[in-house]
Amino acid sequence: MKKLITTIAIFLFAIVFTNDIHAQKFPGLDKSPADVLLYPRRGADKVMKVVYSRPQLKGRSLSKLAPNGKVWRTGANEASQITFYKDVTFGGKSVKAGTYSLFTIPGEKEWTIIINSATNDWGAFSYNEGKDVARVKASVSKAAKTIEAFSMAANGGKLYLGWGDVVVAVPME
Repeated sequence: MKKLITTIAIFLFAIVFTNDIHAQKFPGLDKSPADVLLYPRRGADKVMKVVYSRPQLKGRSLSKLAPNGKVWRTGANEASQITFYKDVTFGGKSVKAGTYSLFTIPGEKEWTIIINSATNDWGAFSYNEGKDVARVKASVSKAAKTIEAFSMAANGGKLYLGWGDVVVAVPME
């Protein structure tokens, strides 16, 4: 009798376990894949890390996806997060080490880059100006060629944001 109960228990466990594995559905790739920017890329003495999603133009205009004069999440999906591993001067403003959200307000000739203390927000829907830690202005320059997917890079003491035919650079120390 014990063998029969043990056999049935093992059989039921196998059915439940197998169904659980096969029932799991994994989502496809995100249309705006996540990316991570580390500065500097090599070495252990990191200054900054940015976690952001990379929307693509796909024939759409930059002004439609990131409208001038409106707060933008600086990417897609969740608000981009920027972590400073040490106190920095970002665009001339002092920012303490820590993790923040990164928002921008695009403009024709300059963008406002915003470091905000709120984290883990979706998009810019709950953006609160009262939580801004720093706001800096950065001039717009033209990209040498069209940048299809929103991109960030850092080198030479600057954070670069590029998309479409726009490149914005913010100095950091």
